[in-house]
Amino acid sequence: MSERIVVVGGGSAGARLAQRLPGGWDVTLLGEEPHAPYNRVLLGSVLAGRYAPEVIALPAPPVRTLRGVRAVRVDRTARVVHGDDGSETGYDRLVLATGSNPVLPPLRVAGGTLPEGVHPFRTLDDCLALASAVRPGVRAVVIGGGLLGVSAARALAARGAEVVLAQQGEHLMERQLDAVASGLVRGHVEALGVEVHTRCRARALRERDGAVSGVELADGYVLDAEVVVLACGVRPRTGLAREAGLAVDRGVVVDDELRTSDPSVYAIGDCAEHRGVVYGLAGAALEQADALADVLTGGGTGYRGTRALTRLTLDALGAPALDLAAFGEATPRPGDDVVQLADATRRAYRKVVVRGDRLVGGVLLGDLGAVGALARAWEGDEALSGAPLLHLLTHDGGS
Repeated sequence: MSERIVVVGGGSAGARLAQRLPGGWDVTLLGEEPHAPYNRVLLGSVLAGRYAPEVIALPAPPVRTLRGVRAVRVDRTARVVHGDDGSETGYDRLVLATGSNPVLPPLRVAGGTLPEGVHPFRTLDDCLALASAVRPGVRAVVIGGGLLGVSAARALAARGAEVVLAQQGEHLMERQLDAVASGLVRGHVEALGVEVHTRCRARALRERDGAVSGVELADGYVLDAEVVVLACGVRPRTGLAREAGLAVDRGVVVDDELRTSDPSVYAIGDCAEHRGVVYGLAGAALEQADALADVLTGGGTGYRGTRALTRLTLDALGAPALDLAAFGEATPRPGDDVVQLADATRRAYRKVVVRGDRLVGGVLLGDLGAVGALARAWEGDEALSGAPLLHLLTHDGGS
């Protein structure tokens, strides 16, 4: 009789792991959302109207799947997962793929309850609720100018909303992009009619008759709003692990075999913290799922970390697309070599950072012809050839 493996979390990481485990194994997948697994990265395209929800569905794993069931408690002594529907699922090995929760900014709200019209943007249900609330001419404020906020603002503008994007930091997508690339992204979304405010902090929500009516900024200025989107980042979802007595720091702490402080419990994806790093990226989640599948089947060498490349197409029906890619350290240190090429008329920008004889980071917008060669050079962490650094930005990467 094969071991009983229970995977808690029906997102990309959990679904990928269940897909990779051999047929015939006793695997149960618990997914809190009622939907089949889907590609969360494409939610912006669903909101923009480019894709129907079924287009972003992932292949259904050939395992026992309980949808719409939230795991509420793990009894590590009895090795049982308790669901909010009263179910009890026994396991020999448990995998936590609980993902992350949206971060809610510290906003003052009358009565302490978010008024109608305020939406997080993390799940397919969030996306569908937001789509149903938006119509041409509606006033929408997006709080948060990271990758998710930019995607949401662009999608809402494509649906005809009057959009304001409020970012507390100095520039948009500051985790991935340098100031020049961020400026190009800002120009792109402003050309769609999005009003962008940076270095401004939202401090309160205004409401009227139980519905949101505005966003008050720290300087007292009020942005009128009928719809507010909260896109302020995510935080690892660790409550289930913490209550079960597992080691938790920023995420659920795992070793190179993705094992937690309990040798029969593993963690992967957004909820996991490996060597002090919480990735929060789809690519890392899939790599961890693949590595754990190898561990559970007795092969592989474990997980050593992910060198994550962010690649995104900002697109919507009826609007020009903007492709971008970012990896590693886009901000140079003293002594680093930097090569930049910019073409404002074509909205194209390329930059690489070289430290010694190693490529340590880069940003590309517009023409991504060189991204494959650059990503291979960076991921391989090998010494660069003696060719001029400018060759790194040619379409073939100087190869």
